[in-house]
Amino acid sequence: MSFSQDVKNEILRRKITRPCCCAAAAYAVACFGKYFDENGIVLQTESEGVANFALRMYARCGIPGTVLRKERPAGPVFEFSVKQPAAVRKALELFGHTGRETALRIRPGCFKCQNCVSCFVSTAFLCCGTANDPEKGYNIEFLSSRYQLSQQLESILAEHEFHPHRALRKGASTVYVKAADHIEDLLAFMGAGNAAMRIMEQRVYNDVRNKTNRLSNCETANMGKSVQAAVQVLQAIRCLEQAGALDALPDPLPATARLRMAHPDLPLAQLGRKFDPPVSKAGLSHRFKRIQQAAERLQAAQQPTAPPPGKEHHG
Repeated sequence: MSFSQDVKNEILRRKITRPCCCAAAAYAVACFGKYFDENGIVLQTESEGVANFALRMYARCGIPGTVLRKERPAGPVFEFSVKQPAAVRKALELFGHTGRETALRIRPGCFKCQNCVSCFVSTAFLCCGTANDPEKGYNIEFLSSRYQLSQQLESILAEHEFHPHRALRKGASTVYVKAADHIEDLLAFMGAGNAAMRIMEQRVYNDVRNKTNRLSNCETANMGKSVQAAVQVLQAIRCLEQAGALDALPDPLPATARLRMAHPDLPLAQLGRKFDPPVSKAGLSHRFKRIQQAAERLQAAQQPTAPPPGKEHHG
């Protein structure tokens, strides 16, 4: 089962008892379903639970409806509808609409208490919402073909500081929330507290994993630098040794060079403890730098000197 379906199932288990909240939920079905006009209300969904939820909300408002199962190649679709003329008139009167509006708009007067907006938004998600699996990314969307409704839904979410955004995708208006902390708050607001906890747990896991990766990358980079530095020192020591110049270095560089040759893989801290008395990492680094400088001077002295211009000898 997808995370999106988990969210919807959790919302469906929410108890809505106040008449005004039931009406707000029923209103969301009308607004974000397939049709809402003077001919009736239709919601099509792949979830039988959502269709039955709509049926219950309208029944609590005294408005009879029906749920039909329609078979399709991709799977069954469940259609909730209110089509009896008397029931349609009662719904229009309850929601304060004529059914002949050219552009459907959300009527704030349909929200009577603080929980009404929560019930409206959560039902809107049941009708047209999706949520990404938090392991793959953070995103909640509300998709609607009605531009004005999407614009107003965005305003409602913004009023509650969920920081929504809106975009047009394939001719449909999409309201979405992408920030993980705002998604947590929105899920809790819609009555999906367990889903909100999953987002929180995933955020903690991602933060720990990212921190561990950063530390690991840093340690790997530091290790790489240490290995590179050790290789350069060993090359300098071999250069001096092959030229017979190692013993000509001032004390204590010859002994330091031979100890490094004897323990090429040992970290500086451990190598320093083999001296008597022990030598610090900084002290060893300074000695190795002097050895490398001596090797560089030797190599420079061994380079052939080009004759001055115009002084070439011709046989």
